Amino acid sequence: MSDFLAMGGYAVWVWSAWGISAAALIGLVVTALAERRAAAERLRRLETDEA
Repeated sequence: MSDFLAMGGYAVWVWSAWGISAAALIGLVVTALAERRAAAERLRRLETDEA
């Protein structure tokens, strides 16, 4: 198992690439959810202003 985790001496590069990719994907999900929530709030405000 430690051979797998060491990645043939390239563990620093491999695991940092995995970490950066995971952080980017998590950031995209969080941003998308925040924008969706903000858009829903704007829509709710527009609908109540027109009524």
